[in-house]
Amino acid sequence: MTTTLPTAEQSASSPAHRAPTRDPGPVRNPTGAPEQRRLLDRLTPTDLRVLRLYLFTRLGLWLVAYCAAWLSPAGSDARTPAPWLSRWEQWDWVHYQHIAQYGYFDPFPGIDPASDNRAAFFPGFPLLLRTVHTLITDWAVAGLLISLVSGAVAVVALARIAGLGRPDSARAGRRATGFLLLSPAAVFLAAGYTESLFLAFALPAWLAAKNRNWPVAGVLAALATTTRISGLFLAAAITVECLLARADRRGRRRWRSLPWCALPAVPATAYTVYLHANTGDWTAWKHAQERGWHRDFHTPAEAFRNTWRNAFDHLQTTGYAWEFQLELAAMAVGVLLLFFLLLRRRWPEAVYIGLSLWALGTSYWYLSIPRATLLWWPLWTGLAHWSLRRTWVKEAYVGVVAPLTVVLAVTFTSGHWTG
Repeated sequence: MTTTLPTAEQSASSPAHRAPTRDPGPVRNPTGAPEQRRLLDRLTPTDLRVLRLYLFTRLGLWLVAYCAAWLSPAGSDARTPAPWLSRWEQWDWVHYQHIAQYGYFDPFPGIDPASDNRAAFFPGFPLLLRTVHTLITDWAVAGLLISLVSGAVAVVALARIAGLGRPDSARAGRRATGFLLLSPAAVFLAAGYTESLFLAFALPAWLAAKNRNWPVAGVLAALATTTRISGLFLAAAITVECLLARADRRGRRRWRSLPWCALPAVPATAYTVYLHANTGDWTAWKHAQERGWHRDFHTPAEAFRNTWRNAFDHLQTTGYAWEFQLELAAMAVGVLLLFFLLLRRRWPEAVYIGLSLWALGTSYWYLSIPRATLLWWPLWTGLAHWSLRRTWVKEAYVGVVAPLTVVLAVTFTSGHWTG
């Protein structure tokens, strides 16, 4: 099942719009060059520029990891830098690798059953990691490769979303991807984490929904759900988009398309059944989240107070307190974004952001919200459109916000992300 993702540049650069030339006859090339050429023909000049920026920012983050290996080796008196790949083997990556190696319930050396919270992670990324590992034996390299390829798909889709229906689509697309790739938490798009893979499914799913291709939107959103619970929030947004879409002349399109919008519930349900079959607990995923990360339910006011106290009341070491301050800042950005979407009556995107904020803002304290901002595509497209109307927005972002990208990248690759 395929879909065409049209852009203004794509139609202008397609072979159908070129001047007629003499047919040279069939091209015979056993190396597969015609297939590669067709793939490149589907990429617009904007896509290629976006991918070039993506590659340069990947090189920059890899350079940061190299510097962190020298600046923060194991031991204060070390004479040898830490291995470069070890800079990416941090925190959640360890869980993904263990799931890929041992599954969800088989024991492995050093694991304490009381702290085994592997069930908190959806299976999509570990399954793909296990598959890629059959070709690439180093687990860390396999994880980095997944994120590298997934991120390339994601930035192209984001650029096309930003350019939908705009005469300045090329500039809007480049701006949106630039804001994303220079966002403070961008290091997680390069690491062996789920953000890039989720976006590689979620953004094309949203693009398909905007083009009224509901089967493709449903299938891609289901794949997104295999990686993160946020796929269900995406499914809700696609459902609202479907309900708001114009029906065909006989009024049947929206109702016939709704089953596709429900498809993302299938992988979430299947994972729940799998966990129940092995634990006897229908809420095993939720309980793993509670044990490992204090994601039990609290009111938004309680979550805000607990986060504020840990950020500013000197209850934590400075490293942890600074991270709680980042959580508060990211939540403030999310609330402002939701207000803007509601003001502009962009109901589907508002549903997606609202559900995300509710899930993140009703734990004991805020956790992982800076990472979650990477998944808020309305934020990056909105900033892009705003910056095209107000030139100072881009200047302020590059001057004030983008430097935090390096700070957080160093924090992650040096092993100081959690305190």
